[in-house]
Amino acid sequence: MRVAAAMLVQGTFLGTGLFKTLLSRCRTPVIAQTRSGPGQHRCLSSLPPPPGTWSSQVSRLCYRDLYRLSITDPDRFWGSAATDRLRWVKPFHRVQDCELSSGRISWFLGGKLNVSVNCLDVHVETHPDRVALIWERDEPGTEVKVTYRELLETTCRLANTLKDHGIQKGDRVAIYMPVSPLAVAAMLACTRIGAVHTVVFAGFSSDALAGRIQDAHCKAVITCNQAVRGGRVLDLKPTVDAALTSCPTVRHVFVSQRTEKPVVMGPLDVPLEEVMSSQSAVCPAEPLDSEDLLFLLYTSGSTGKPKGIVHTQAGYLLYSSLTHQFVFDHQDGDVFGCVADVGWITGHSYVVYGPLCNGATTVLFESTPVYPNPGRYWETVQRLGITQFYGAPTALRLLQKYDDHWVKTYDRSTLRTLGSVGEPINHEAWHWFHTVVGDGRCPLVDTWWQTETGGICIAPRPADEGSPILPAMAMRPFFGIQPVLMGEKGQPVPGNSVGGALCISQPWPGMARSIYGDHQRFVDAYFKPFPGCYFSGDGAFRSEDGFYQITGRMDDVINVSGHRLGTAEIEDALDAHPAVPEAAVVGIPHDIKGEVPFAFVVLKDDLGGDTHSMVEQLRHLVTTKIAKYAVPEHFLVVRRLPKTRSGKIMRRILRKVAMETTADLGDVSTLDDPSVVMEIIEAHELYRKQTKLQEKK
Repeated sequence: MRVAAAMLVQGTFLGTGLFKTLLSRCRTPVIAQTRSGPGQHRCLSSLPPPPGTWSSQVSRLCYRDLYRLSITDPDRFWGSAATDRLRWVKPFHRVQDCELSSGRISWFLGGKLNVSVNCLDVHVETHPDRVALIWERDEPGTEVKVTYRELLETTCRLANTLKDHGIQKGDRVAIYMPVSPLAVAAMLACTRIGAVHTVVFAGFSSDALAGRIQDAHCKAVITCNQAVRGGRVLDLKPTVDAALTSCPTVRHVFVSQRTEKPVVMGPLDVPLEEVMSSQSAVCPAEPLDSEDLLFLLYTSGSTGKPKGIVHTQAGYLLYSSLTHQFVFDHQDGDVFGCVADVGWITGHSYVVYGPLCNGATTVLFESTPVYPNPGRYWETVQRLGITQFYGAPTALRLLQKYDDHWVKTYDRSTLRTLGSVGEPINHEAWHWFHTVVGDGRCPLVDTWWQTETGGICIAPRPADEGSPILPAMAMRPFFGIQPVLMGEKGQPVPGNSVGGALCISQPWPGMARSIYGDHQRFVDAYFKPFPGCYFSGDGAFRSEDGFYQITGRMDDVINVSGHRLGTAEIEDALDAHPAVPEAAVVGIPHDIKGEVPFAFVVLKDDLGGDTHSMVEQLRHLVTTKIAKYAVPEHFLVVRRLPKTRSGKIMRRILRKVAMETTADLGDVSTLDDPSVVMEIIEAHELYRKQTKLQEKK
């Protein structure tokens, strides 16, 4: 049962139902377009308000007042939200204990709950036959619908299977699977018994998988025999087998059958469907502390070693739920279409946890934007009746290249909200998405957030009635998010029409808690650069009207097709080749992918003139150690790299060379030998001419 105990927050008693009632009684309506078309807006009060009360002082607040409350009285705001929106086994006694300078972040102290109960059981009690998942399989028209009751039963069977094989609270489990209902059930099964999952994108190589398993000390792996994507079949089990040769902590590998192809089973392997079939469909949920680990998700950093970002139970679930509802204007009966892979944070927050916590119907998209043709997204929208479509600018730029009839052939009238995620969207793609896909009637929310933030931090909505949505801008901070722009000397940059390093000056429930096994690295990366603030690593511009526009990464992390990738990680892979004494990688703009890696490689002198075969070896090496999408778009072989007298590679010069903007190289006085710059420019000019000749052929 929902704990109805009231809570004392800064001298004010707040009871059950407060937060939803607050948001359902806005005096100035929050913009939310109806299905009837643009120009008509409804107040959030048109949603059926749940039972509950709210003090007369705050029961009629508009968006701006709600936002102000979340900043000036965060304990009251988030405490009410957590009490109303989540089911607690034991109520929390303190809203937060945070000190950003030291990286101490704790929310809802003393509270106990279970994430899978909040995502499944609470909805099975009220609408068991509502569709939870629509698995849009690779072949169009073969979708599979899974109800909340069915998903709960599958989750419990899988959870019991894990328990029978010794998986306990706190154990780490790697999930290496394609997008599927079983992948979602695997995540929720871990949460049900208190195990910690780390989902690894099924396109990663065996080396990349092994590195993540080793860092997390995983006790088990859940995988499939194969994956199916874009008409192609990819072997997953052999990749797992190769990874496990260096992963002694793994005791069991649970193998599901995505296709009919049999696999060779080893001593650690467990046929998943076979053992699940004999398990009970009931599994008691483990009561977990608000700050117990929920999952690890590995992301690239500015060093070569990926970071295991730690997210915990209550704060993450609350934040993903709240952002899903209010950024996308989710309503009962909607079909939420986020086309991200579950291996990334977008899939965690807006395919799985946010939508399921809200009792939504969420789409699992297994295929690609262009299979079997460039109309695949929009045919899916028509067939499934998708109401919100959330995708990456990379895919939009790709689809933009095709004729608009691939969009207009299909009925998109069910769409009510469009969303962009993964990287800043350019103006051309924004206008195409809004006018062609959305017929100019759907609000388009360009969202900014990160693996580390847990959920959307800046987005055009929610907003007061009549407030604009400006193209290619994230615009407004979400509840509880207080952006600050910082200058080069670490000072806040006040006013409007200014730019700087994007920081957030106070904690919020969804933020990451640590880097697994290395909390000092967490502090150094996110809180040391600007003490007292979370440093995002991104730059931003605050417009004359006070809206935020993201300008891109400020560190050595690039964004390839919406995936963050550390240049140091690629450099480490290249340096592993015995013929490469050193290499440097920078990111450059790309029309489709946003950014791509450009590699400057120094080869040993005794190799002769056959650089082509060497480059092919390096491509294969990066594919093997990371993934195909990490392979540099360009390889430029040079005699040496530009270094300062202290030995640091001056990457800004390499970036200017790669982008052909060498007219102004800036200060090169700190270079050990400035003549190296002209060497590299000449080598690049020759490379460019050779590339053009090859393209003509």
